[in-house]
Amino acid sequence: MPRVGISLGDVSGIGPEVTALALAKPSVRRALVPVVFGDGPTLDGFPLFRRFPRVALEELGRTVGPAVVEVTRLPEKHRVPGKPTREGGKAQYAYVRAAIDAMRAGTVDALCTAPVSKEEISRAGIPFMGHTEVLADAFGVDVLMMMDGPRVRIALATNHVPISELPKLLTVEKLVAQLQLLSRSLQPVVGRKPRIAVLGLNPHAGEGGMLGREEVEVIGPAIRAARAKRVDAHGPIPADGLFARPDEVGAKYDVVLAMYHDQGLIPAKALDFERTVNVTLGLPVPRTSPDHGTAYAIAGTGTASCVPMMEALLKAARLSTGPGRASPPGAAPGPRRPPSGR
Repeated sequence: MPRVGISLGDVSGIGPEVTALALAKPSVRRALVPVVFGDGPTLDGFPLFRRFPRVALEELGRTVGPAVVEVTRLPEKHRVPGKPTREGGKAQYAYVRAAIDAMRAGTVDALCTAPVSKEEISRAGIPFMGHTEVLADAFGVDVLMMMDGPRVRIALATNHVPISELPKLLTVEKLVAQLQLLSRSLQPVVGRKPRIAVLGLNPHAGEGGMLGREEVEVIGPAIRAARAKRVDAHGPIPADGLFARPDEVGAKYDVVLAMYHDQGLIPAKALDFERTVNVTLGLPVPRTSPDHGTAYAIAGTGTASCVPMMEALLKAARLSTGPGRASPPGAAPGPRRPPSGR
């Protein structure tokens, strides 16, 4: 079975409880071997985790079963459900970095990240825009965020950036590379070259330049260039028109490339919030995450659903053992920029 690393997320949020609930499910236990990177006292609060051996990060390669890597031992005041702190912000980032070290060492086959708080990590003095950006920087590769749902897959050309910066961030070269990455990533999954719908940036995909020039000068040329490289890309397509008939999107296209965060995530979450999984394409090993946040308002109440975490864990296991695992889904031939040593 694949060994899936799990970063615990913010211990003041629902990450610990939904992780414990998900790992207790028979379908998850049959699919993977968990390695949890987190806080010792928090994990001790769950009977399941008390049964896992505590293993030092450098010893993971000499173990084979479930394990806990105790990255922090937070005082009680920094792990109260629903009450995040700066120390908790530092801790949740540390879990991600420990998981990255395990990925580099080859001691986990995939990574599943429980929800973190960008705000709390930033308040702790750590520049943090999201897991996707940290992982891309750590491995020196270009990546794509893709929301993989049961009805539609939606990838993002840009991630956590202000709307005002979009025009300068979208280039022909960047979009062509992303379309090639999408095609390469999904071909083993769908068994053929995937059919990719490319959205426009402006209303009505620019109306031939009347409502913006990005479709004429950037997106359209990128689609044509990608098609010349044998990528089955189509567009630019107006977003409102494509998602007006959501049941037809998945039947017609294998994946949609959205130009910005909300253009892609709003339909992804509206169509199936619980079972849509955030997948990072382009890394040496697959990375997944549930499609929700820390949910401080319900942390510790026992009401959080573990279905999204279950789906994320199962997706990580499937991607780590699926077709083309010797060259992980979407993995680039080599780093495109120097990886960070942080």
